[in-house]
Amino acid sequence: MREIVFDTETTGLDPGSGDRLVEIGCVEMVNRVTTGQSFHAYCNPQRDMPLQAEQVHGLSAAFLSDKPLFADISQDLLAFIGDAPLVAHNAQFDFGFLNHELAACELDPIGLDRMIDTLAIARRRHPGAKHSLDALCSRYGVDRSQRVKHGALLDAELLAQVYVELTGGRQIGLELATQLEEEVVTIRSFTPRTGSFRAPRPHNASEQEIARHKEFLESLESPLWLN
Repeated sequence: MREIVFDTETTGLDPGSGDRLVEIGCVEMVNRVTTGQSFHAYCNPQRDMPLQAEQVHGLSAAFLSDKPLFADISQDLLAFIGDAPLVAHNAQFDFGFLNHELAACELDPIGLDRMIDTLAIARRRHPGAKHSLDALCSRYGVDRSQRVKHGALLDAELLAQVYVELTGGRQIGLELATQLEEEVVTIRSFTPRTGSFRAPRPHNASEQEIARHKEFLESLESPLWLN
């Protein structure tokens, strides 16, 4: 199955108040394995970059000033993601910005039925724990040493590894399948025992044993069951 893991960087938190998408990174996975195919683009937001946002991702208005508009990259982006499910961390946020930009280009939105939210998965699997991408990388041993600031493509690559672990680990269907196959072979190769069998022993007490037991009970002084 083909899936696209993606991340976005923006000028702020609310596209409805004028915030814009400034970077998007997508990583292709087929059958839970990254293929090496990716899509990455910076976009000129045609507005200023708030200092708080720039401190998060390091993208200044000057850096983005010569980058293409989202409208210029929209068709290439849509061609890359195709009809695949889209995986994101706190996916409502990324879908909100992506669909806002598509609407501004008079393009159809991405259906929410294609959304896979790793934040929701992490909250179900690890209630009460930290669920940030950094925290999940630490939990699953994913190397994030190159993540000095947020970056859409790098974060999508890290999230792809986290997504695999959140949904069962890379070895699901590999080592486990081999182990189960070996066990099945063992069961199928079982050879029942043949030959003579000893007759079953009688388990009822004989009259002599019953009499000896009665004699023993009568010899007890003040047994507990008579008090």
